[in-house]
Amino acid sequence: MIEFRYPPKPRPGDRVAVLSPAAGLAEVLPLPHDLGVRRLTEAYGLKPVEYPTTRQLGASARARAADLHAAFADPEIRAVIASIGGDDQITVIPHLDAELIRANPKPFFGFSDNTHLLNFLRNLGLVGYHGASVMTQFGRPGAEHPLTAESARAALFGSGEYELRPSAETNDVERRWEDPATFESEPLMEPADGWTWHNADRVVEGPSWGGCLESLADLVMAGRDLRPVEEYAGQVLFLETSEQLPSSAAVHRILRAFGERGLLAQFPALLMGRARAWSHHHPNDAGVRAAYRADQRAAVLRALGEYAPDMMAVFDVDLGHTDPQLVIPYGGLVRVDGPARAVTVTY
Repeated sequence: MIEFRYPPKPRPGDRVAVLSPAAGLAEVLPLPHDLGVRRLTEAYGLKPVEYPTTRQLGASARARAADLHAAFADPEIRAVIASIGGDDQITVIPHLDAELIRANPKPFFGFSDNTHLLNFLRNLGLVGYHGASVMTQFGRPGAEHPLTAESARAALFGSGEYELRPSAETNDVERRWEDPATFESEPLMEPADGWTWHNADRVVEGPSWGGCLESLADLVMAGRDLRPVEEYAGQVLFLETSEQLPSSAAVHRILRAFGERGLLAQFPALLMGRARAWSHHHPNDAGVRAAYRADQRAAVLRALGEYAPDMMAVFDVDLGHTDPQLVIPYGGLVRVDGPARAVTVTY
């Protein structure tokens, strides 16, 4: 059984690595990247350091791994922050030097395709942080969302317990990052319905595991970096889906495969992120977005009914591909208190 440890946190004035272990989209979309780096400097007092592949789209898996090694090995770098996600980080993981990274523990921040690296770090016993990427959260147009900024700051600099709070507003409609006008104002928000609880009759506390569902499906299909299912017993599962907008049928099929593997039955509690329901390829209106989220929730409940009928679940949590976004410690302690309708994480 793995024992988890929290790497030392940075302080204002420290150097932090800004890397692209998933995709170097900053090369073609510099505006949100530059804004995110500037906010890390001006609002958080950090000193971002970029590496050769940070702004290199199509960098090889080996080159991206080399940047990770350089950042973790540098004693002056106190945290590693992903620029954004991608879709092929699974190819980077085999090139990583586990002993080098284990010997130089640092907090890593990222989500989406960075689920692969977060899972890799977790298997080394290192707590990471699912959320707070440069181009998406720190580089948000107009201003950081207050809930995101509060959570990111607590995760970056703080320790101890932090209670997650549901947002009264949400958004997943993005304007074009190529257009400078996009960054002159904040995204247009719409009312959020809060969290929905299922089987909320107990308190569950344990280390977390999960991330982006599509990335986890790749991880499981590759047969790599998954612990024996019994090691997840009593832990807290958290899941979310990306701008690829997987159908409810696809979500059910992935969860069904997890169930057949014996994974779902291990977790007594699930945090399910508010589903992203819009993309530039699928510019759905409000009614279609609401129906998409309802269909996904039904698919998840169907899988739970088949494989983990007693699991407590919280839906529409503000994690993952949503705005605002709350940071989830990956491998860190999460307490889900059903009777109190409260979720508390340990950063």
